[in-house]
Amino acid sequence: MSHWSNRSKRRMAMSGALMLAPLAVGLTACGEDTDPLSSAPYDAGEHVSVKATADGGAVDPRKPLEVTTSGSEDKLADVTAKDAVGRYVAGELSADGTRWRSTGPLTAGAHYTVQVSTENGDGEPGRRTLDFTTKPVDSKKLSVTFGPDAGTYGVGQPVTAELSHKVKDPEQRQRVEGALSVTSHPEVEGSWHWVDDKELHYRPRAYWPAHASVTVSSDLKGVKVRDGLYGGATKPLKLRTGDRVEAIADASAHQMKVKKNGRTINTMPITTGKAGFRTRHGTKVILGMESFVRMRGTSVGIAEGSSESYDLPVRWATRLTWSGEYVHGAPWSVGSQGASNVSHGCTGLSTGNASWFFHHVRPGDLVTHVNTQGEKMPTFGNGFGDWNMGWDEWREGSALESGSGEREEGGPAGQARLRPQV
Repeated sequence: MSHWSNRSKRRMAMSGALMLAPLAVGLTACGEDTDPLSSAPYDAGEHVSVKATADGGAVDPRKPLEVTTSGSEDKLADVTAKDAVGRYVAGELSADGTRWRSTGPLTAGAHYTVQVSTENGDGEPGRRTLDFTTKPVDSKKLSVTFGPDAGTYGVGQPVTAELSHKVKDPEQRQRVEGALSVTSHPEVEGSWHWVDDKELHYRPRAYWPAHASVTVSSDLKGVKVRDGLYGGATKPLKLRTGDRVEAIADASAHQMKVKKNGRTINTMPITTGKAGFRTRHGTKVILGMESFVRMRGTSVGIAEGSSESYDLPVRWATRLTWSGEYVHGAPWSVGSQGASNVSHGCTGLSTGNASWFFHHVRPGDLVTHVNTQGEKMPTFGNGFGDWNMGWDEWREGSALESGSGEREEGGPAGQARLRPQV
């Protein structure tokens, strides 16, 4: 097997596109050494042609890049092309080693560097480096909105990404997800999960570390998602986490224990949902805080004037679900708190305990209900139940992580797909 054949098997096929005139070349040898591997690389510009459609010096990103050799003795050993942020696009080398053609799309409005390595009939290495810029494309833009708003949150807060257009195709989802980056300090393992065609959630394998910094960004701008749809600019997001605060509400023991950084700081008597209105069991992420809210039974489907109807002013309400589960002050049920479950699904506390809880938690903190006999908190759709899904199943919801887990062709692992660095 020839030296060229061995090297060509190790190539990393990438992409780019332009029309450039060949460069003048010269062959330079090192001393009298006749071993071709001891020679300095020669300028391969005379032997290499790079073709695409250009307009005013810029390249149409919808056209493929083609690299060819001009002589039968010259072979392509390696072709790579990447843009300024490190994105590679896959390509294929012909069986005879004389032609390379890109198989993946280029990024619009990007600067590319193409590096071509060759070998001549004597096995001497050649090199050529080229630069070009792709044109912007007039098309629909896929914008991404990250959530939550910038700020400090509890260690259970998921990151969300809302897309402006639906993305269903698995390969298109890979392109989108591969352009979304989440980094944290300290670093943790994490993954995106597709909730539906327009929404992704990102969470670590376990909770975020306390007092961590999290940065969320997108390199989707200019990336071709599909014909007529290219990535648009996205505003990055910076978050911080506070202390690790967790509440465990036991509906059987009628008590709620609150922990801060692993240490129990309070235990309070509670009441939870009664028969027919059982509190959902599982882990919930605090969604928001309302110092005063008026709660009406009609908002949860209870007919006005029925035996279960209510209309109450409520203080110190900490929201857990969009459907209306709260931890809140319930002075009318103090006699039952610590003894029985009499609520319509909320976790009731005395006014003083509810105030204490309200002032010791923040959005993103965790409340886990156990022994409720209620239905399981759903993973999505009624707040953040993300932590109720096992890690392996969560990763299966990633366009990049599911399946074999092998990287795509087109670049070094982590660069071609721009995987989250966490």
